[in-house]
Amino acid sequence: MINRTLIRNVMIVDGTVRAGNLLLEDGKILSVLPPCFEPPATTVIDGEGLYASAGLIELHAHGAGGHDFMDGTQEAYDGACETHLRHGVTTILPTTVAASDREYRRTIDSFREARRSRADRQCLLGMHFEGPYFPPQRAGGMDLRYIMPPQRQAYLELMAYADGCIARWSAAPELSGAEQFAADCLANGILPSIGHTDATIRDVRRAIKAGFRHITHLYSDMSTVTRESGFRVPGVLECAYLFDELWVEVIADGCHLPPDLMRMIYRLIGPERLQLCSDSIRPAGTDEVGEVIVGSLESGVRGIIEDGVAKFLDRSAFLGSVQVGVDLVRTMYQKVGVSLAESVRMMTENPAKILRIDDRKGRLLPGYDADILLFDGDVRVRRVFYQGNPVVSNEEYVKEKTK
Repeated sequence: MINRTLIRNVMIVDGTVRAGNLLLEDGKILSVLPPCFEPPATTVIDGEGLYASAGLIELHAHGAGGHDFMDGTQEAYDGACETHLRHGVTTILPTTVAASDREYRRTIDSFREARRSRADRQCLLGMHFEGPYFPPQRAGGMDLRYIMPPQRQAYLELMAYADGCIARWSAAPELSGAEQFAADCLANGILPSIGHTDATIRDVRRAIKAGFRHITHLYSDMSTVTRESGFRVPGVLECAYLFDELWVEVIADGCHLPPDLMRMIYRLIGPERLQLCSDSIRPAGTDEVGEVIVGSLESGVRGIIEDGVAKFLDRSAFLGSVQVGVDLVRTMYQKVGVSLAESVRMMTENPAKILRIDDRKGRLLPGYDADILLFDGDVRVRRVFYQGNPVVSNEEYVKEKTK
């Protein structure tokens, strides 16, 4: 018999929510079947009526599980990636902060090794470089020593060193050299994203023409309406609503954007262009509270975890999220009131399209990678499959949490 796995008795979440079975073969989805059809298989897994979706895709995560990707070690990459995996993330873009060239190269080296060593558990598609090409007033929680306009020779050398390890790069489009930066990103297969910016609508129009197609964490470190000689001029925030060419990323932890604001964003932009991210930091996925370092241990920014989010020590703003993976889907579904299918879509199908891997990931369709998440009615991970192989079982964890 051909080696096949049947996951039976699940509620398939892909566009709609419907009962069915999944037949897997050689790491791919062979068939999506009605509940009455259960062909013979080498391995049969009873889904016990759980929901089944494609594995989640995380485009913006700085760390988790007590680790930050800027630590630049294998322990950090394994620890953070494994925490995301336990929360349903089967494809991830480890994210940097503004740092020295030495730190960048160190974390690239660690990414390269982690991508190889974790190839049978999780897809480390590429890195997300967040900065350093931001205006100083929009640096957020990043070290001002490394904030600067685009330096072409420097970023070209870094792209060459990464050799395909960078998938996305966030930058402010109003800075000198930003249009050339976007062109160079595209030439190297990198998605340029608008972020940490004081751009006006004029800058955004130029950015779209140059190839920017994505907005980093809507509302966070982002321009809005300003006045010029008394006339109102839209900023990036308004452009997110206005331009259909732009994909829009939101931190869906329920803190960075309260549910009422998330509801407004959803109504005005719709599920087709929205994508959920965590912007997770070191203690994400843990119960840690108190002071924390965002970025590398040697040069990161200190903050504090309280009220379910990371804040600056002076409590003036947020520094990052402590929620991970399926937590974001749960927030959209339970707190914002978006349907389960559309909440899932914003962390599966949509990011797959942004990254142009939607021919193989982000859906439960024949021929797609068998990256599959099983979760319960409270939107908590029960099992995770990567390329058809079981990689996570959270049964005991779920039982403990529900006591």
